[in-house]
Amino acid sequence: MSAYDRLDAKLRHIHALESISGLLEWDEQTLLPADSADQRQNQSAALAQVIHQAQADPEIGTLLDELETQNPEPETQNSADSIGPIIRDARKTYDRATRLPSSFVERHARLCSEAYHAWAKAREEDDFPSYAPYLQQHLDLAKERAEHLGWGDRPYDLQIELHDPGIDTETVDRLFTQLKTDLAPLAQEILSIPSKTAPDLFTGFPIDRQESFLKEVTTSLGFNYKRGRIDTSLHPFCAGNGADTRMTTRFDEDNPLDSLFSSIHETGHGLYEQGLPLDSLHNALGTAAGMGVHESQSRIWENQVCRSRTFWNHYEPKFRVAFPQRLASVSSEDLYQAINAVSRNPIRVDSDEVTYNLHIIIRFETERKLFSGELAIADLPAYWNAQYEELLDIHPTSNAQGVLQDVHWSGGAFGYFPSYTLGNMLAAQLWYAAQAQLPSLDADIGNGNFAPLLDWLRKKIHRHGARYHLLELTEKATGQTLSPTHLLRYLRERYLA
Repeated sequence: MSAYDRLDAKLRHIHALESISGLLEWDEQTLLPADSADQRQNQSAALAQVIHQAQADPEIGTLLDELETQNPEPETQNSADSIGPIIRDARKTYDRATRLPSSFVERHARLCSEAYHAWAKAREEDDFPSYAPYLQQHLDLAKERAEHLGWGDRPYDLQIELHDPGIDTETVDRLFTQLKTDLAPLAQEILSIPSKTAPDLFTGFPIDRQESFLKEVTTSLGFNYKRGRIDTSLHPFCAGNGADTRMTTRFDEDNPLDSLFSSIHETGHGLYEQGLPLDSLHNALGTAAGMGVHESQSRIWENQVCRSRTFWNHYEPKFRVAFPQRLASVSSEDLYQAINAVSRNPIRVDSDEVTYNLHIIIRFETERKLFSGELAIADLPAYWNAQYEELLDIHPTSNAQGVLQDVHWSGGAFGYFPSYTLGNMLAAQLWYAAQAQLPSLDADIGNGNFAPLLDWLRKKIHRHGARYHLLELTEKATGQTLSPTHLLRYLRERYLA
């Protein structure tokens, strides 16, 4: 057996363990009995140590040394591309695993499980002080991880790089500053337009019909339910991989758009996972390029496609069949305006696409201050509320509406939030590139034919796996560098036309 074949076998083993860990995390947020959380903490910690041990296997280091000296690089059996990206990614994973003590990995896994349940309880009871110690522990562990991995002088850069390889704080700050300069006044201009949406338009929509309708929509977009499923959770998410993709949503009889668009959003993630090469899910060729790219795939379907008039020209009749009594007195224009309503909403996941990125900018600036020491955990609620008042003229009435609303920090996922806006930028850029290269795109969407766009995304994004990072992939897919100008253009065209 060649050195590459031996490495491939070990990567497959690690991937199998990681997929089991993913199922435990999915179960914890969907089906786990409330009083069983302590056992899940022990299970997660034990499995994390097993995965870490497999990643730090000295034989992997020996095999990588041998493969890195080979020139020219050999070819993989199932791909015409060189194994360079596979070796590069495996080397990074191995080096980081060998630098992290097993005790750190165990503590981090245990804290993630414990902090999730503490966050859920704190949000329900609007009790930030009970959650603050867990958040402090996560911040301390993030800085400790940076020390172990040689990023001690720039721990927040590491957090961003963990989610979006090739991106650092300076890059995010540059792009966000450009966006914020134009987006803040643009949002104010759009918000000043009198609302055309009745406040009680959506009430009493049966959940079983919501579920049937969103299943029809997500299937038509291309999600393969033979390789995936959708369930309910406190916070919608997508987990797993192309072989077994798990999505979740949440339901409210008085807010059917929340379940629908959160499902469409997660379907975008699922389509990306299902579009990655199935025989390479264990290596870089079958791995997503990063969370910014991942978010671009969810956002282009959620916003550019499924909030468009063209999409609703096709799906409005089906929506009315699903809810005939509730929509009997609602005109087509009222429905479209409600789907694209812009308002000052304190909750990020419920906000519109005009103000959404301002929510993300607040989180980026907050995290950066936490890591620099300019902001203490105890001062988070007051700082958070002040930022919302300044940038969005929103006054959160509780911490549940404010700093406790997101699940991310309970898993130590600092540096994740910038990915959402990076993804929004790329989604808009991809949208205009697709329009230029697919002349019948609008007509196809109007006919409920989403295959051409999905095939285009498969070719431009999905098939590349993690060969390229976000900035490289943007240029290859669109011919231009990543820029907020396309997102600003899109928002102006949709909301000021």
